Amino acid sequence: MISTASRPYIDASVPVLREHGLAITTTFYRSMLDAHPELKNLFNMGNQASGAQQQSLASAVFAYAANIGNAAALGPVVSRIVHKHASVGIRADHYPIVGHHLLAAIKTVLGDAATEPLLKAWEEAYTSLARLLIDAEAKMYEEAGVQPGETRAMRVTEVVRESDNVISIRLIPLDGGPLPPFRAGQYVSVALAFVDGRRQLRQYSLSDANGKGSMRISVKREDGKSPLPAGEVSTWLHNNVNVDDILQVSHPFGDFLPDTESDAPVVLLSAGIGITPMIAALNRIAQVNPERRVIFAHAARDAAHYAHQADIAAAKACMPHLHLVTFYENGDAQDALPGRMDLARLPSWPRGETDVYLCGPLPFMQAQWNALLAAGVPRERLHREVFGPDLLDNLL
Repeated sequence: MISTASRPYIDASVPVLREHGLAITTTFYRSMLDAHPELKNLFNMGNQASGAQQQSLASAVFAYAANIGNAAALGPVVSRIVHKHASVGIRADHYPIVGHHLLAAIKTVLGDAATEPLLKAWEEAYTSLARLLIDAEAKMYEEAGVQPGETRAMRVTEVVRESDNVISIRLIPLDGGPLPPFRAGQYVSVALAFVDGRRQLRQYSLSDANGKGSMRISVKREDGKSPLPAGEVSTWLHNNVNVDDILQVSHPFGDFLPDTESDAPVVLLSAGIGITPMIAALNRIAQVNPERRVIFAHAARDAAHYAHQADIAAAKACMPHLHLVTFYENGDAQDALPGRMDLARLPSWPRGETDVYLCGPLPFMQAQWNALLAAGVPRERLHREVFGPDLLDNLL
């Protein structure tokens, strides 16, 4: 918590951050990465090039200021940040660097409006948040039994083309030891070292259930659209990874955890590569409770871009109460509905008593989130996973 003396300055910053937040975070990243180029090994430079990371941080800073006294609202945001930080190996000594450049960026962008009391208030607020994150991340590292940034060598045992632009990669520990525990919905970081000395980390959802003696990730090839570059790591994996190759992989993290263990009905909604954590959840439910009622709806561009159809067919064969609904944005098909996902075309379920999980591109989740709220689904029953930087639109 921050002091009563600083609180008015933070409250007064909310409209300023709404207007100037993106300029502040853009200045922040530029100055920090210029001064500490080694940190480029921790940041997704593709998200830097697209501006997505800057926009996400601006949203996070704004959300923090707007909800600084609301622990219930900030709790899920902090949890997601902690898991993401642990997956890339953020350390306690990184926080003073971030704080220095964030405060300098506020001063640079706001100019004379960045008074000494305002900067002191933000220094106090940042220090408080940093301590919260440092402590939570230290606990997470301890519970996982890993050091910050630690990866493990994993051998590729299978590479499967799941769709036109998605492959799945099955992995086992090279050392022959046991797999780390994980739950459906979690992800790992894959670390690649390029020949020019650069190192990049990317997070990929685990796309199969635990208990099979291996881990599986699914990778969408990011082709890029001008002026944005193609995905460097995803392209490398698609073009180069083969059986018996070795990949450096982090411990599993992530707090998007669909309920796979209860008897209650559940709704799993996805689009595009957002299907991957839902497949892990579906496969887990098929393992432990195949009689459970599950609504599984997925939106894809067309049949060629619909990944993990073999998993879905296997689940359908053993789950009598699995309701499958498929939407193809481009054209129609005998086993799919045309157009984008439409809540009105899904089977009915007890709106107030059923958890709904969402994963897919941000516009998809925004549209479904709003439609679900309008249909009477309580906000506390809605859960979503964002691949990449989050704009926190569900909070703001």
